[in-house]
Amino acid sequence: MTYLELLLGFLIVGLFSFGGAYGAIPLIRDVVLAFGWLEEDALTDMIAVSESTPGPIMVNLATYVGSTQAGVPGAIVATTAVILPAFFIILLIMVLLRKVLNDPRVQAVLRGLKPCIIGIILATGLYMILKNGIEPVFRGDRDYLPLLMTAVLALVYWGPRKLWKKKMSPILLIVISAVFGVAVYGIT
Repeated sequence: MTYLELLLGFLIVGLFSFGGAYGAIPLIRDVVLAFGWLEEDALTDMIAVSESTPGPIMVNLATYVGSTQAGVPGAIVATTAVILPAFFIILLIMVLLRKVLNDPRVQAVLRGLKPCIIGIILATGLYMILKNGIEPVFRGDRDYLPLLMTAVLALVYWGPRKLWKKKMSPILLIVISAVFGVAVYGIT
């Protein structure tokens, strides 16, 4: 039954995820919590790890969740399930809809999806900041580290833009975030 649940859960994620992995995080969260595969804190930690490890976040999360639920076979089932819909959709688009993609109406729809995806990614980031940084402070936890780390990383990201008019590489920011997280939470 676990394999079937992993297959169905991650097929849903693969079928209804638009905007890449960051846009899929809310859907992954809903599916993982609905099936009871991970607790909220463990899922948040795994999202952070998935962002800093090589490979697509969605695949990393599926592999991790599958392995926690059913070992290596579960990881294979979950990973395959999350990849299959995109594989077949791309195949279908390339074979049948090649000319349709150049249609101005289709291009308008795709351009219209972009702000929605940005909104979903922003909402996910704000949710994680509120859930892990601000909410614990209001509950009486005096752990200000998540808020401090968020502020420092925002400064690291936007500082070079203001000072040198250069964008920071997302890869460099991920590496800095990972090292910063290990240094702060490895010590405390």
